[in-house]
Amino acid sequence: MLSAAEIKFIKSLSQKKFRDSSGLFVAEGEKLVAEALASRFEVEKVFRKDEIGEAAMARITGLSSPSPALALVHRPKDLSKAELPAKGLFLALDGIRDPGNLGTILRVADWFGIDAVYCSPDTVDCFNPKVVQATMGAIFRVRIHYTEIPALCSRAKAMGGKVYGTFLDGENFYSKDLSNGADAPSVIVIGNEANGITEKTAACVTDRLYIPPYPADDAGSESLNAAVATAITVAEFRRRTV
Repeated sequence: MLSAAEIKFIKSLSQKKFRDSSGLFVAEGEKLVAEALASRFEVEKVFRKDEIGEAAMARITGLSSPSPALALVHRPKDLSKAELPAKGLFLALDGIRDPGNLGTILRVADWFGIDAVYCSPDTVDCFNPKVVQATMGAIFRVRIHYTEIPALCSRAKAMGGKVYGTFLDGENFYSKDLSNGADAPSVIVIGNEANGITEKTAACVTDRLYIPPYPADDAGSESLNAAVATAITVAEFRRRTV
């Protein structure tokens, strides 16, 4: 039996300030709960519909209909870790605000074996329930950190690495040399959905890339969705190592 206080607390975790103060977030659905239990994350408690009843689950769910399971999970303690490894392929998210985009980007990072994802402080909280749901479990496998992106990019350059960014005036990235970070860090910057990469971060970019449309002289859309652009870019980086 769930108490009114427990229900109120679980529902409060839909808001960032309560996730921050408690250090907990919600993972909902059999797949996400199973992923949480199998991960390095500490699971505080699991609620199952067949144990607490459908009416109680309906009061704590954040979905349109009650799911079979819901877990309260502790956030990792290294979320603000800003260290950059000496080598590897990384994503830097410069102001991604849409939860669905962030969730999809984390799925892409998981699929293509990105070594870590660094988010700017104004990027949406990765433990937002909509983000967690959109990751389909990738949230429990991808290393995620929040830090200042220009400083991160400057460190990568100082270590002899590359900083890539996509721009409408960049070079065709299919004909560019791309580094997967085998010897020094390679950082791929993904900009805000509406405004792209900030000026401060753009100043740190070593290689400006452009994803050409087809036909090359007939771009129908103004630009690509941030998550779609991420998938295309990362796939090309990984293709070079096959």
